[in-house]
Amino acid sequence: MNPSHRALVDVLHTLENAARAAGRPNGVRLPAVAKTQPAAAIAELFAAGQRAFGENYVQEATARQAELGPVAVRIEWHLIGHLQSNKARDAALLFDWVQTLDRAKLIEALARQRPPERPPLNVLIQVNIDDEASKHGCHPDQIATLADAVASQPRLALRGLMAIPAPHADPESRRPAFRRMKALFDLLASQHPQVDTLSMGMSDDYAIAIEEGASMVRVGTALFGRRET
Repeated sequence: MNPSHRALVDVLHTLENAARAAGRPNGVRLPAVAKTQPAAAIAELFAAGQRAFGENYVQEATARQAELGPVAVRIEWHLIGHLQSNKARDAALLFDWVQTLDRAKLIEALARQRPPERPPLNVLIQVNIDDEASKHGCHPDQIATLADAVASQPRLALRGLMAIPAPHADPESRRPAFRRMKALFDLLASQHPQVDTLSMGMSDDYAIAIEEGASMVRVGTALFGRRET
């Protein structure tokens, strides 16, 4: 078993155990965070069975998809980094999911540019759950308005919420933020029954996030190893 396959098996095993312990036998979805990774590393993980990959930057996704060629069309692509307004057209073409919608002006742009022959673009609303000045995401009070606007667009599919809590040194200190996100998610789901995804948790805290209600986690380091700086 090569290192990529072994890492994927280890992460999936941990996910399965965490989901079962949290009372969710249907499991938790896993986009592999491909930030700064070469296309060869993505292809290797794809060969090991991974099908969903997250990209932080639209321009990196453009280059990597071109390099991956036929493999790219078999991947479920997630935008997990901040989306600039001038990149909305490319995002609507390149991705299956945009996890970082955080302002109203992106909604019409994404909907208008989503090709009619493609399925609706899956959208998560990013929430700045710890009110960090340096982090993107909407205030919790804005969720309902943004959600209504997304749901009104036939070319978009409102799927839920995403958050990146403040990076406390002790992952356990992020638990209250995960818990607040779950409460916000439950409220949103009561207003929009189609909502089914709460994306939170990364390599060092995804087990805690699952315990607190995450249905999707974004893992990079545990799969690819630490990035070179």
